[in-house]
Amino acid sequence: MIPTVLAPTRWSWRLRSLAGLIACVALLAYALYVQFALNLQPCPLCILQRIAFMALGALFLVAALHAPERGRSRLAYAVLQIMAALAGAMVASRQLWLQMQPPNPFGSCGAPLNYMVENLPLTEVIRKVFIGSGDCAVVNWRFLGMPMSFWTLACFVVLAAWSAWATRARS
Repeated sequence: MIPTVLAPTRWSWRLRSLAGLIACVALLAYALYVQFALNLQPCPLCILQRIAFMALGALFLVAALHAPERGRSRLAYAVLQIMAALAGAMVASRQLWLQMQPPNPFGSCGAPLNYMVENLPLTEVIRKVFIGSGDCAVVNWRFLGMPMSFWTLACFVVLAAWSAWATRARS
């Protein structure tokens, strides 16, 4: 039997939002660990997924600080959070699709993302990032046989569901 305080069904809007924030911070912390401790450099699609987690975490933080009463404010937060999660899920889906394709000997992600942002128009950067290939298609990390892009996609879906569920909090 779970004590009432620990049961998520009894949590307030603020606690549910803080839990979403903590999940986003933990995922970003793990991404930094993988980058700096395991020396796996992120591709442009990985960086976009990190940005989506940051945006989602910021929305959870603002929702927790505001802690609106029931109604349209909670719904607005949920819609924004779900949109951020869906944006990240789309990027993760694209990367997962690239990783499931046969290797392309001519493919390459090209220049690093910061170089492209500084030297190309934004529309061209977005186009080049989503074309992806080479580095974006390389699978150099797996857990239970699935690549990291699968797990980030799963996390985005869970966080979107969490956000929708959080709107049902009693207080």
